[in-house]
Amino acid sequence: MFETGGLLLITPPFIWLSGVAVVDSFVLLAMVALIAAVWNAAYNTGFDWLEHRLTGRAADQRPLKLRILHATGFETGLLLVSLPIIAVWTGMGWWEVLIADIGLAVAYTIYAFFFNIAYDKWFPITTQS
Repeated sequence: MFETGGLLLITPPFIWLSGVAVVDSFVLLAMVALIAAVWNAAYNTGFDWLEHRLTGRAADQRPLKLRILHATGFETGLLLVSLPIIAVWTGMGWWEVLIADIGLAVAYTIYAFFFNIAYDKWFPITTQS
C-alpha cells in the first residue's frame, strides 16, 4: 500500500525533473521501492522493538519528535543503498544522483510521515488482556 502510493506520487515529478525516460524511471523507482519495502520491514521491526524495549510504548503511541527521527533514519539508510543504483541505472553524475536521491528521500520522508500517522489512526495497535 505504501510503496504503490509512493510510486504514483513520486514517479511523475522524477521523470519531469530528471529527464530520464518514462519506462526507465518507472523501472528504477519500482526497484528502489522493492528495496525500500525490504528495508522497511527490517527497519521498522528493529525500531519498534527497540522503542518498546526502551520505553514500553507501542509504535502507534510514538511522539512527534520520535516520528521525525524514525522517518529520517529510514530514508537515510535507503539513501545509502539507492545512490549507487540510481547512478548506474541513469548514467547521471554522482552530484546529480545525490541531488535526485536527496529529492526522492525528502519527498518520501514527507510522504512516510503522513502515511504512518494515517495508518496508525486507521489501524491502531490494541492490547489484548
